[in-house]
Amino acid sequence: MQPAPQRPEAPANRDGARVGQELSRTREAGTRTPRDNVRAGRDGALVGREVEAGRVAQLIAAASAGQGGALVLTGEAGIGKTALLDQAEQVATGFQVVQASGAEFEQEFPYAALHQLCVPILHHADELPDRHREALRVAFGLAAGVPDPFRVGLAALELVAAAARERTLLCLIDDAQWLDTASSRALAFLARRIGAEPIAILIAVRQSAPHHETPLYLSVSREETGVAAGEIPEAGARQPTTGGESVVGEQSALPTLAVTGLSDESARHLLTARSPFALDERVRDRLVAEAGGNPLALLELPLAGGFALPATGSVPNRIEQAFQSRLDGLTRDARLLLTVASAEPTGDPTLVWAAAGRLGVEHAGADAAAVELAEFGTRVRFCHPLARSAVYRAASAQDRRSAHRELAEVTDPVTAPDRRAWHRAQATVTPDAEVADDLQRCAARAQARGGVAAAAAFLQRAAELSPDADRRIDRTLEAAQAYLEAGSGGTAGELLTTVETAGLDGVRHARVELLRGRIAFARPGDGSGPALMAAGARRLSVLNADRARETYLDALEATLAVGRGGGFIPEILAAARSAPPASEPDLLGALLSLAAGQYRVAIPMLAELLHADRRPAWTLRPALATMISTEVWDPLTIAAIAEWLVKQGRESGSPMLLRLGLAQTATDATFTGDVAKALAALAEEAAIADAAGDQPLLYPRLQLSALRGRRDEAHELLAAAERARTADGSGQVTNVHWTTALLNNGLGDYPAALAAGRAATAPDELFLAGIASAELVEAAVRTRELDVAADALESMTERTRASGTEAGRGIAAYARGLVTGVEEHFREAVECLAETPLTPYEGRAHLLYGEWLRRQGRRNDGIEQLRRAHDLLSAAGAEGFARRAADELRASGVGVQPRSERSFDSLTAQEAAVARLVASGATSQEAAVQLFVSKRTVDAHLRNIFRKLGVTSRRQLKDHPALTA
Repeated sequence: MQPAPQRPEAPANRDGARVGQELSRTREAGTRTPRDNVRAGRDGALVGREVEAGRVAQLIAAASAGQGGALVLTGEAGIGKTALLDQAEQVATGFQVVQASGAEFEQEFPYAALHQLCVPILHHADELPDRHREALRVAFGLAAGVPDPFRVGLAALELVAAAARERTLLCLIDDAQWLDTASSRALAFLARRIGAEPIAILIAVRQSAPHHETPLYLSVSREETGVAAGEIPEAGARQPTTGGESVVGEQSALPTLAVTGLSDESARHLLTARSPFALDERVRDRLVAEAGGNPLALLELPLAGGFALPATGSVPNRIEQAFQSRLDGLTRDARLLLTVASAEPTGDPTLVWAAAGRLGVEHAGADAAAVELAEFGTRVRFCHPLARSAVYRAASAQDRRSAHRELAEVTDPVTAPDRRAWHRAQATVTPDAEVADDLQRCAARAQARGGVAAAAAFLQRAAELSPDADRRIDRTLEAAQAYLEAGSGGTAGELLTTVETAGLDGVRHARVELLRGRIAFARPGDGSGPALMAAGARRLSVLNADRARETYLDALEATLAVGRGGGFIPEILAAARSAPPASEPDLLGALLSLAAGQYRVAIPMLAELLHADRRPAWTLRPALATMISTEVWDPLTIAAIAEWLVKQGRESGSPMLLRLGLAQTATDATFTGDVAKALAALAEEAAIADAAGDQPLLYPRLQLSALRGRRDEAHELLAAAERARTADGSGQVTNVHWTTALLNNGLGDYPAALAAGRAATAPDELFLAGIASAELVEAAVRTRELDVAADALESMTERTRASGTEAGRGIAAYARGLVTGVEEHFREAVECLAETPLTPYEGRAHLLYGEWLRRQGRRNDGIEQLRRAHDLLSAAGAEGFARRAADELRASGVGVQPRSERSFDSLTAQEAAVARLVASGATSQEAAVQLFVSKRTVDAHLRNIFRKLGVTSRRQLKDHPALTA
């Protein structure tokens, strides 16, 4: 009997420095996995990969020069992505190399892959601020608490940046299709923020991975170049104005390189050089044709001298079959040992050997290693991910359960309770209440650590193993909810199909319908969401009237949250009219009155709910409150809600609250004419969206572009909004029509403004119809649609009188002046709006008054108003309206001094954000934390800011007019 390979000491998961040193020693010793099998020739170069290897070499060279970057390699299994990672490691002479790999059986454990990557450099954690060092400890399970995904991402960025200061860093991530969601998000966060760091990140993602979608957060671009978020573009590069790579602000995609099949010539070369058999030329050509250029297929398929019968199925399946063929002839003990290794996702040899000992197969190590499917060293590694899955799938169900059962027994229940519970679950066939309860506790821990996807998987398996029917249903519904929160609406929907609603009680039945409704809201092209949520609310009506009314409000919030107002809001309100009456006036009742045109009833009630002493509406439903505050013409409340949301978002760590608050801050700044503040808020919102793997919010960007009269910019945003429209026509951004009318009124395109204004004030438009009425009145008067203008003015007047605010009175007054031609109305508008913070609207009042005076032949009076309008509108960044004022002044014979381009217009959104933060006294590190970039990126931005603004120090930024306008 051959002795088993020596069992190495297990890596110490709680001692990052020691693990890092151990892995470094292994790498320096030249220990490699048997996967490097696509080289030929004396120089070890990859066959047929000159272009790909050159692209990798460029990435390495740029990192050496201090210009970080990332590259995603995509391709089918066995195509050579891993070999390119190995090539990168060889080319990166003098680099530190850290590696991580996704594992199909480890997707349920949040931050597992990020932990792999960070372990060798954790000794740099002492260089991090305390709260970021603690964030990593919490994420890696070394300390109690709930990890903040954004703080974890920033901490990881600071960690790799600290390591790169010591030596240029190369990060290699293989099999990214199997990354856990939290790690995928964090690694994408890193990859988009290393432009100013000496770091190269190379990520390999398998296309069309079975049973799994490409990681949501590792979005890629088909271009090989691009400026990542946080990267400093070269001089002369296009400067976006609202963040990201375009004005639309879409999430920065990672540069990608598709790794395709080898040419026939290269395939023949590889096959001839590496085949142990003398191949007949016709057989060789047949194998080349069947492999389709897949290098691993070429090396694994030519069996029996190349004369084996052709296999059926896809190339990955055939490769997996080839790996499985190596198992033929092995003893049962050797196969069982390999099964244990394939079932242990971390590659911890201590666990593998301990479980093997309990099964009595530890003596089979040499036989298992001889077939070169796996190596047993400081870590247990398979030669290819398909080899691991081939071994696991080839094992009998009984052997797989045995492997998991013994792995559960040897896994520490204190330091690794989740893995132990998962192994127990995989070893269990029949329902088991104890195992199910254990899995539910795992789900709670995972959710507390930000692993919503992991919580969903645990809950789903807990439901399957629950012997009690009620517990099984409850856990299924909880799992569906968790999948929905994790962005897997399809999986959530499939899970709900397993719940038979016929025997459910009313509460559970309603819960199913509400979940199905929320899933439908998140699914493009599915217009069933309102009906499903309304059905759930109606079912709740007989059980809990108050909860039923809240459910209708939930549906409205969901509609606004996903930007799908068209058609949905009227449908929800139509269903809500059948809700049981409230015991006292409530928000739903006020909205129903508003939809019915009962402005005198609805608007005071909405205003009262916004300012309730004990619990203002915005503390309960911020999305609805932001819309209502605009509907009641209350700019001070808009500002108060924005401030509250940002404060709550920062304190609670809720990314959605903070993003909503920043968007509302940008809206408030747009209304008040502070373009620099709006740009800064949008830059921070884009940074958070990017960190979350999401797209920046469109509506505040559209508002800003419309006010500024940026036609091309606004049209790009409008095109993005149109792309967001779903097949049922409901996927529109809620303010498209209003902002389109605003844009075109500023540009003097009154027919376009008229069409948009009509759409914005249509009967089925609940929100923003009031403020859009002002745009409709102006456009209708200019196009001589006087009846339309009169009707819009009547509705607007009733709304503004009910609100009683100076802003409402002022805007309605200048609209009334347009219709009636009475000077007193223009005077009232100017006086009222001077008492508000709405500088652009005050400027518009002066503009309209000045235009009217000039047409009345009162040239001097008109010039006075037009000059005031031009000053206010220019200062507010309302460029379209300011140009209208300038044209009127020139027509009056008054020269208008061309205004030099405002300084903040030359800043990108992120530069504007950095400038405002530094001007307020923030350090580079503090600015980096707030904008989710590295300190070096902030310093690089500051160099650009100083050059563009003509300053030489941070102190000079404080009083710079570009930041105080």
